[in-house]
Amino acid sequence: METANRETRAELSAWEGRPVRCAVRLAAAGHDLLAYDCSRPDPVASQPGPGEGLVELAPSQMAALRVFLALTDRLRSRPAPGLAEQVRGAVYDRGVSRWRLHLTQQQMESVAYGFWLHRLTGSAAEANRFDRDYGVVYAPQAQTTENCAAW
Repeated sequence: METANRETRAELSAWEGRPVRCAVRLAAAGHDLLAYDCSRPDPVASQPGPGEGLVELAPSQMAALRVFLALTDRLRSRPAPGLAEQVRGAVYDRGVSRWRLHLTQQQMESVAYGFWLHRLTGSAAEANRFDRDYGVVYAPQAQTTENCAAW
């Protein structure tokens, strides 16, 4: 917060038509904090929509998923529609140390694909845990072509 100096209080007093003894306003960081807080999801547990199920992700899984979503513009197989919004709206449950979000089956398959990419470039733990907890794993299909010279 910024406190008004004597000159500013005099101007405010003239504007208000009465003495202004104290005046404060939000600093830039205060405005940013309000904007940030308003964009965060409501901590009240939301109900899953039609076709959605509750998914609880460990912090390492959520970190890997955020990397996957950050690469959306560079990926040929893009994340499922609505997945980014679900991740932004996820709520962290401190009691069980898990991020809670509601995903459709298509979004869960997209998450499994992101964890598969993470597995190939880092750790397999996130994909293995997701497979164990939800039974969803990405398995690439072998692609064959008649004319290999086209590659």
